[in-house]
Amino acid sequence: MATIALEGMHFYARHGFYEEEQVIGNEYVVDVYLETVFTKAAVEDDLYQTINYETVYLICEAAMRRNVKLLETVASRIALDIKHQFRNIKEMKIKVKKLNPPLGGRVDSAFVEVSGEYTKKCARCDRPLLCYGDKTCWCMETKLFQKTLEQLKGTYGDRCLCEDCLKFYAK
Repeated sequence: MATIALEGMHFYARHGFYEEEQVIGNEYVVDVYLETVFTKAAVEDDLYQTINYETVYLICEAAMRRNVKLLETVASRIALDIKHQFRNIKEMKIKVKKLNPPLGGRVDSAFVEVSGEYTKKCARCDRPLLCYGDKTCWCMETKLFQKTLEQLKGTYGDRCLCEDCLKFYAK
């Protein structure tokens, strides 16, 4: 496994619970750490087979432009947008830091960090698979009859199946 990271992305934004924060704005720093496998991209020297950190930066920049009240919202949006863009993330950590938050005294920063691990094992065959556990998951996109889906949910609950096992049931 390998890490692709962007550290110290600086943005000026108008996030904050209080109206004055939304008017005045503040400085923010965003760090993104992505665990993935990029062996094929490295061998073939192909940007399209890895995670493009320019795209990651643009996702962060877009999220920082949308003014919200909570850092939690900003960090969660960044994580969700990155998951929607790239299908090969095994683990992710997003840190959004507000510099000099207006708390009535000297505070260097306040931050929120979200993380996720997306490596799972198939509930049927126990092989490793990647699953984001949301609507982007390819498990959700599989074309199966409703009765088959109900049977699988009864047998495996909310645990995912690998692509091969889902194809087995799609026959």
